[in-house]
Amino acid sequence: MRAGLHVSTRGGYREAARRAAACGAQAYQYFPKNPRSLSVKPFDRAEAERCAEFCSEHGLASIAHSPYPTNIASEDADHRARTVLSLLNDLEIAEACGSLGVVVHFGVYKGPDPLEGYRNAVVTLSAITQQWSGRAKLLIENQAGDHTFMGTTMEELAQIRGLCAGADKIGFCLDTCHLFASGVWDGSPDAPWMDKAAELGVIDHLAAVHLNDSVFPSGEKRDRHAILGEGFIGKPGLAWLLRHPLLAAVPFILETPSGNDGSHKGQLDLIRQLGG
Repeated sequence: MRAGLHVSTRGGYREAARRAAACGAQAYQYFPKNPRSLSVKPFDRAEAERCAEFCSEHGLASIAHSPYPTNIASEDADHRARTVLSLLNDLEIAEACGSLGVVVHFGVYKGPDPLEGYRNAVVTLSAITQQWSGRAKLLIENQAGDHTFMGTTMEELAQIRGLCAGADKIGFCLDTCHLFASGVWDGSPDAPWMDKAAELGVIDHLAAVHLNDSVFPSGEKRDRHAILGEGFIGKPGLAWLLRHPLLAAVPFILETPSGNDGSHKGQLDLIRQLGG
């Protein structure tokens, strides 16, 4: 089991990897560029490759996370076009850093025809995969249901991937708080969503898990991450997830607030404790 956390890239990509290793993590997540902009970032490829070397030497796995404005399902065609260019840039950076892929949210559609939102997502993802030839993958993340009904179920994740051109370049990242907030998971062990995810092939293409507790109860569609073990999900459910044999090779990455000491050390220790 690889336990990790989200880290800052202040000082460069290699420094982000060093920062994760200094926390005792075996995996980490980072923003490859400004998280508030879809602008394409020129980057120092040699510095990114030094990050990849450091990760290889220290057994670190990493994933990148796309900027907040990324929206593959948007009703705005211009926004989708900028999203394509931005995600290709993210993939290029992730590839140079040796990362598994780039996390991208399922997407938000606010137009009159809900099916159009799904079509937009398929077309946008396909436009990216048809231009991308690297090993880093687009990692579709399940949503909490707070901004849209879309992207909360295993069926939706599997269907969108299956409809895309170059589906082999697409994987998944599951967020535990999103599963909980959407009502797909009530926090109990042996939850049926896991069987469905395995049946539909979601687990086969799962690259990472965002391990987040929830500030609010299950089904409230409120995406607020709590410190691990202090939210509503409960330790039995988290322990079941961490010990699940289908997830043995998947990195678990925290996106939670830091503890009272200003670090995530206590939460990383709890992951290892619950994971046995």
